[in-house]
Amino acid sequence: MASIIPLLTEFEKQHISERQALPEKYLGLSDAEMDVRIADARRALGDRLVILGHHYQRDEVIRFADYTGDSFRLARQIANRPEADYIVFCGVHFMAESADVLCAPHQKVILPDLAAGCSMADMAAPEQLETCWEELIQMGIATQGASGQGVVPVTYINSAASIKAFVGERGGTVCTSSNAMATLKWAFARGERVLFLPDQHLGRNTAYKMGIPLDEMVVWDPDEICGGLDPDQVSRAKMILWKGHCSVHTRFSAKQIEAIRQQHPGVRVIVHPEVPWDVVQAADDSGSTEYIIKTVTNSPEGSVWAVGTEVHLVNRLAQQLAPVRTVLSLDQFGCLCSTMFRVSPNHLLWILEELLDGRVRNQVTVPDDQKHWNRVALDRMLSIS
Repeated sequence: MASIIPLLTEFEKQHISERQALPEKYLGLSDAEMDVRIADARRALGDRLVILGHHYQRDEVIRFADYTGDSFRLARQIANRPEADYIVFCGVHFMAESADVLCAPHQKVILPDLAAGCSMADMAAPEQLETCWEELIQMGIATQGASGQGVVPVTYINSAASIKAFVGERGGTVCTSSNAMATLKWAFARGERVLFLPDQHLGRNTAYKMGIPLDEMVVWDPDEICGGLDPDQVSRAKMILWKGHCSVHTRFSAKQIEAIRQQHPGVRVIVHPEVPWDVVQAADDSGSTEYIIKTVTNSPEGSVWAVGTEVHLVNRLAQQLAPVRTVLSLDQFGCLCSTMFRVSPNHLLWILEELLDGRVRNQVTVPDDQKHWNRVALDRMLSIS
């Protein structure tokens, strides 16, 4: 495979000075040597170590994970290994932050490469959210307190710890694509409107599936005064959608679905709800990564599927189910999560061998002043099903 050099996200630019460069001796190692050394390090560390791997992670890394899953499933797994001293999260930064909030006090969370950020998470800065909330209060939409409020804030787990803390303190919660609908039902039981961030598409697709019409949703642009909206527009809306998106899933289009149906008559199309609304409408089904895996795996033998999500998951599913079922990428070139791709077997090996020598590299910690409300928001997420 040709080298892939992803662009830096805003998070990575801000934290590049904290990132410790991969030592030169870990460059140019063969896959076979790294496999042996990673396995040896895991064996030596034993129960002191647990490795979590997100579905979008590359095969050379995820093969070493003790647990694999989407963000929601991995968050649930953290409590299952209280004896572990080290949680190595093969994912991106916001996932490691959530792990640091949910883990036991003695546990240390490590991200093999601190440059593994998330462009979507970067689309909601804490200062922007504070401004948004103040403007909603001025409009008479939000209230200062956390109870009896007119709008309930809900943040997708793909967001910074500071955003989760803000939302938790104001009576809101975190959601994942696995429990987004249940979360919106929870929120509407507590307020007239939902402020959903940072992914407008997940919010829109989930609310529409619940029966909320598009004309009762507005998009809040954090770069515009009052989100680019007037008070009447906001007061008529049930969903206030933050102007953010996933750079991977917005590459999928309805035209791609039309083309693949022509190429493969009878193909079933399933997409992740981070794709645009018209793509969900053109597909046969939509759901979280866990839902996609379960649906395709349990489909009748001989089924042909086109899957609209990150290419590592799609390729892995295709390999696991062939030749009984056929799995294709909806995008013929494959949509790669380039920031997830930064976590390499070289970085994983380095991190583990440093632990063997008593050194913790690339530890991720959430500031103490944010941890409480982060925990409140994440515990609410885990209680909603």
